[in-house]
Amino acid sequence: MPAVDKLLLEEALQDSPQNMTKDMEPDCSILSGKNDTPLQDVQDCRKPDRWLTAVMMKCWVTTPQTRSLLSVFEEDAGTLTDYTNQLLQAMQRVYGAQNEMCLATQQLSKQLLAYEEQNFALGKGDEEVISTLHYFSKVVDELNVLHTELAKQLADTMVLPIIRFREKDLTEVSTLKDLFGLASSEHDLSMAKYSRLPKKKENEKVKTEIVKEVAAARRKQHLSSLQYYCALNALQYRKRVAMMEPMLGFAHGQINFFKKGAEMFSQSMDSFLSSVADMVQSIQVELEAEAEEMRASQQELLSLEEAVYTPDLDAAAPQINRNLIQKAGYLNLRNKTGLVTTTWERLYFFTQGGNLMCQPRGAVAGGLIQDLDNCSVMAVDCEDRRYCFQITTPNGRAGIILQAESRKENEEWICAINNISRQIYLTDNPEAVAIKLNQTALQAVTPITSFAKKQESPCPSQNMKSSEVENDKIVPKAAVIIPEAEQLIAPGTPIQFDIVLPATEFLDQNRGSRRINPFGETEDETFPETEDSLLQQMFIVRFLGSMAVKTDNTTEVIYEAMRQVLAARAIHNIFRMTESHLMVTSQALRLIDPQTQVTRANFELTSVTQFAAHQENKRLVGFVVRMPESTGGESLSTYVFESNSEGEKICYAINLGKEIIEVQKDPEALAQLMLSIPLTNDGKYVLLNDQPDDNDGSPSENRGAESEA
Repeated sequence: MPAVDKLLLEEALQDSPQNMTKDMEPDCSILSGKNDTPLQDVQDCRKPDRWLTAVMMKCWVTTPQTRSLLSVFEEDAGTLTDYTNQLLQAMQRVYGAQNEMCLATQQLSKQLLAYEEQNFALGKGDEEVISTLHYFSKVVDELNVLHTELAKQLADTMVLPIIRFREKDLTEVSTLKDLFGLASSEHDLSMAKYSRLPKKKENEKVKTEIVKEVAAARRKQHLSSLQYYCALNALQYRKRVAMMEPMLGFAHGQINFFKKGAEMFSQSMDSFLSSVADMVQSIQVELEAEAEEMRASQQELLSLEEAVYTPDLDAAAPQINRNLIQKAGYLNLRNKTGLVTTTWERLYFFTQGGNLMCQPRGAVAGGLIQDLDNCSVMAVDCEDRRYCFQITTPNGRAGIILQAESRKENEEWICAINNISRQIYLTDNPEAVAIKLNQTALQAVTPITSFAKKQESPCPSQNMKSSEVENDKIVPKAAVIIPEAEQLIAPGTPIQFDIVLPATEFLDQNRGSRRINPFGETEDETFPETEDSLLQQMFIVRFLGSMAVKTDNTTEVIYEAMRQVLAARAIHNIFRMTESHLMVTSQALRLIDPQTQVTRANFELTSVTQFAAHQENKRLVGFVVRMPESTGGESLSTYVFESNSEGEKICYAINLGKEIIEVQKDPEALAQLMLSIPLTNDGKYVLLNDQPDDNDGSPSENRGAESEA
């Protein structure tokens, strides 16, 4: 209990009831908490604790009226306790927010300094921003000091006083209330003992003890009630002070914070903020200009027709660049997931030197997919999809199958891979070389080398037989007079780009798809003479075209047919080629489908009158076939192929087959020929060469290549 209250209580106890006068009656308005006297007039009022003390000294018995007034004070004290707890929570929230502000400004300062350490990939030109943020970091640190000081002031002048009021004054009232209740209970017990004293003359000693007990209980109750009432009266004043003192501390702390902040943001800070505002304004102007440019670009894009976004807009006549030595873009890659199931994956492909690279989504760099040197590429039909092409390795093994999104992309990819496969990128000026080669094809210019060798040493023409022997040996011993193109091929002669003949096409349709026998066996019994043939050589070729010719007296007709076929393919954008297996035997030339093992075309070797390889492109080969017609005459047709191996090897095989046909009439000559040519271990098949890079070895090797193709 406060010292002032104790002094007042002692003074009240020293006064006698006889000295109490009616003018010292308690002010019930104060007791009931209804005194509306302003705070500045409090000193003029009489002490309410003195009035309660006087009442209790005059009438120490707690009457129902007194207890009714006491309940009003107790209700007021309970309401004050609840309100104080709520007010303390609000003030603690303000203090917590101020503490959080201190931590937040500290973290903000660190983050401003961390901008320099981020190493932005596009951080060029951020020097001004970095220096400005460093300065702002210093300012935030100074503000953090002010916020910390404000938080301390709020704790000392706002939160602490209300906590003291709750823990001291309100707790004291609650404790005195409990003591008063205990004293009243003891008084009631003592009065119960006193009331049970009998009317007869009792023991004076027992009566005296009970009377003393009652007097002590009454005094204790009187004293505890005085202390309790004094605390309730004093609480009416203390609650006013307790409500105003914390807000005075809050206001002084905020004013001090703003004053120091105003002193810190002096004239220099104002100039700095002005410069930063100007810099932000200039950046905003640049942003608006960039945004306006982007809006103009968007409007321009929106004004375009929808046809511009169509993947295959100009499918009929696309503008194709055939001089590419580099290409990049998205393609669909065919992946085999099972025996008969496949999936297509859209990936980004690009060429780098002689390599085809692929970069999946999310990958940092691309990886090697295919080596394009000396490879071949052709358009293929795959799973009823458009714009597919296949890349075949130099050894004839089928490579990857890709799908472009448009005809233009498809043909440009094929042109680019063709140019790269010729190793044009290794020259000093690959673009010029590519342009020259494609211009040569478009202009249909015959290679000079193939004719120059014939013009160096002119001589009279020879008969047909000697000419054939010279062609079989590939290198002519004597040149012939070069005829004009009109003398070789009639102008306007149509060119056939599909090797499938009507009869064999009908055969394919009736047979349908057929699985490849893993033992290399075939059900094709159309040509039983193959088993008895002394020569059986396999080559992987792609059919380029065929056309009717006027003569077969010279190999120039083959060169002219090559020129016209390649020119027609370039002019008409024809890149699709049919891949087949060319089987050279001692009886015929057979074109076999690598998938179904069905013979597409068959040419008797005796009907092949001319054959030659291109002098420039070593992989081009052609031959002339003389076929009888139903009218009784004969027709001449030239067939042009592209081979995975050198064309001279095919010419050598054809020449060897024709020699076998000639010597089969003479057993001695045949035996001599067999002795001059190496045989297989079973003595049945002829091996043309055993070079490791030659793909045309024994039948087992051929069949392996067939199944792989």
